[in-house]
Parts: sequence; C-alpha cells; structure tokens
Amino acid sequence: MKLVILDRDGVINYDSAQFIKTPDEWKPIPGSLEAIALLNQHGFRVALATNQSGIGRGLFDMAALNSIHDKMYRALAQVGGRIDALFYCPHAADANCECRKPKSGMIDEIARRFGADINHVPSVGDSLRDLQASVTRGAQPILVLTGKGETTLANGGLPENTWICADLAEAAQRIITETHL
Repeated sequence: MKLVILDRDGVINYDSAQFIKTPDEWKPIPGSLEAIALLNQHGFRVALATNQSGIGRGLFDMAALNSIHDKMYRALAQVGGRIDALFYCPHAADANCECRKPKSGMIDEIARRFGADINHVPSVGDSLRDLQASVTRGAQPILVLTGKGETTLANGGLPENTWICADLAEAAQRIITETHL
C-alpha cells in the first residue's frame, strides 16, 4: 500500500496563531487540495495527523472541529481528492499525552489502522514536531515552507534526510517521482 501522512494546519490550509476555530477560518493553501487529489490519483492513501490543542484549551469544541473537517472534505471532493483517515490530538501541551506530536501516538495509530509499516512512508509537515513524530517510526520527513516551515528551516535541527519543498504541491510531485513502493 502507498501511504502519505500529512499535517493539516500550515500544510493543507493557512495556519493561525489564534488557531483555526471555525469553518470560515479554514482556508486552503493554493494548490494543496489539488496536490492531495494528485496523490490519490497515483494510488496513495492519505492520512492526516494533526494536533488540535484548541479543543483542550476550550477554544472550540468537537462540533466545530467536525464542521471544519466537513468543509475540508467537501473542498477536496470538488477537485477529486480525499483524505482516507484523519487522526487528531485534542489535548493541550501540558496534558503529556502520547498522541500529541512530537510523540508518535498518532503515527502508531495510522500504522495500526492501515496495517502498514511506516518505514519510508512520506510524512509532510511544517514544524519540527511534525517531522519528529514520524521520523521516530522511520518515515521520510518532508518539510514544506508554508505555515511555520520557513521558521522551522531557519531554526535548523531537522531530521537527517529531510526533503525541503516549497509547498504541498511540490512535495506531492516529489513523492510521486521518488517513492517506489
């Protein structure tokens, strides 16, 4: 099975320091939805792993998160794309849970759900913690320079062999070209 793991905020949609709390605040980064559709067309299953600590902080509730994801799913469907599975951590940073990135709980759950070995699976994020969560399980880290990506790159300390891509569209092209599963 060909699998790709994506972060949401800063990779698929614009991020906000105030969190994405409503469907109106969720706005796709140009080319990101088409990139997911392209991955789907090339036989990739797409799983999302996203920290959503705004729930744990009381900034929005599950109904709001579901509404945001419904908007994302509808927008993806309009360009022929889909997310095959979505995993999120609702906990605040101080909860010390196992699912919040940079811990690998969501990545482990993706592996279980798909019955997949995560070794060499492309994993796209815009922050160091996104990459750390996946690389501990042997995934191929890919940093996009959208969202927090420019700052993440400037801060350094990236996992070895991290691919650097301008955005999800470029990452999808490279995944399709270089991934031989």
